[in-house]
Amino acid sequence: MTMTKTESATTTGRTVAIIPARGGSKGVPRKNVQRVGGVPLIERAVRAALAAEGIDLVAVSTDDAEIAAVASAAGAVIVRRPDELSGDAASSESAILHALDEIEAAGERVEVVAFLQATSPFIPAGALAGAVRDIKDDRADSVFSAFETYGFLWARTGDDAAVAINHEAGYRPRRQDREPHYLETGAFYVFRADGFREAQHRFFGRIRIAEVPEWSAVEIDDAQQLEIARALAALHETPERIPVRAVVTDFDGVHTDDTASVDADGIERVRVSREDGMGVSLLRKAGIPMLILSTEVNAVVRARAEKLRVPVLHGIDDKESALRGWAEENGIALDEIAYLGNDVNDLPAMRIVGWPVAVANAHPRVLAEARVVLTRRGGRGAVRELVERVLPA
Repeated sequence: MTMTKTESATTTGRTVAIIPARGGSKGVPRKNVQRVGGVPLIERAVRAALAAEGIDLVAVSTDDAEIAAVASAAGAVIVRRPDELSGDAASSESAILHALDEIEAAGERVEVVAFLQATSPFIPAGALAGAVRDIKDDRADSVFSAFETYGFLWARTGDDAAVAINHEAGYRPRRQDREPHYLETGAFYVFRADGFREAQHRFFGRIRIAEVPEWSAVEIDDAQQLEIARALAALHETPERIPVRAVVTDFDGVHTDDTASVDADGIERVRVSREDGMGVSLLRKAGIPMLILSTEVNAVVRARAEKLRVPVLHGIDDKESALRGWAEENGIALDEIAYLGNDVNDLPAMRIVGWPVAVANAHPRVLAEARVVLTRRGGRGAVRELVERVLPA
């Protein structure tokens, strides 16, 4: 028995979300723990399942320790996948069947399965809940996510000629005169457990469509799709307010514009924003702890921190360890911290907090992993913008 973090057994059939997530990936290395909107893909899938009404238990089937740790922290139980089901040739169906066996061996009776794919980062919880209701209310045996399209589809023949598929090549009706088709997104499939065991496939019996927005239909198989997903997250998921209990920032490139002048005596000067100073003052008055965490060993860092009346840790090479220590000392959970950074040395700290935030002119890798990208640049009001989004209106 390889399932961990078991739930109490029940006599009624339960609805279980199963998310297969192997550690190996050729197109995008470590794909299932890559971040979109600052959140690992596997965690996004777990969150979507937990947010969907009607799902009783979320299980992640994996062969990978890091994926298991992230998924467990997000609220999933873990089904350890054996080696023979972890290779490139292993099907999703085989992983789901194995997970079903393990879950039921742990005392659960599964009636409905929601199969989610972590490579689809934008799983609408409402549409997923609707699909579960379709099964529970006996309107369908299998439901899958798809979006409406009026596109003209073509195929290539063996001699590379084009052939019309869903229309007549010589007839081009207006959009309003055409019937829509639905394109499967791969985000989720919901079906009866007993029917799945019998069919050994996700489609059987009465099949229905759970319609989802077209923008949510990104499925990540390569690096370009990952970048598209990150851009969509910045467009669709940027919250007005950032609900945290503490704010931690880098110094250079965040409080400053990342430039410095040096006079003939070797004294370094930087440019900071008075607007940022007012923002820090507002944060301090609201009683929200703040910390400046910098790798620089420079008198200007301490001088600015003293001016702002904010504690500072500088000369820090290992920002992650320093941040963990400060959070523990102050009794603040990491997922309740916003970390504002601008360069690659901020990434280890950004990856452990609930709200990794980037200034507008941050390094591309930082922008890619941020949950929120600010509109202002470092030294140009970025800290003030973050503070205003942390504080209640």
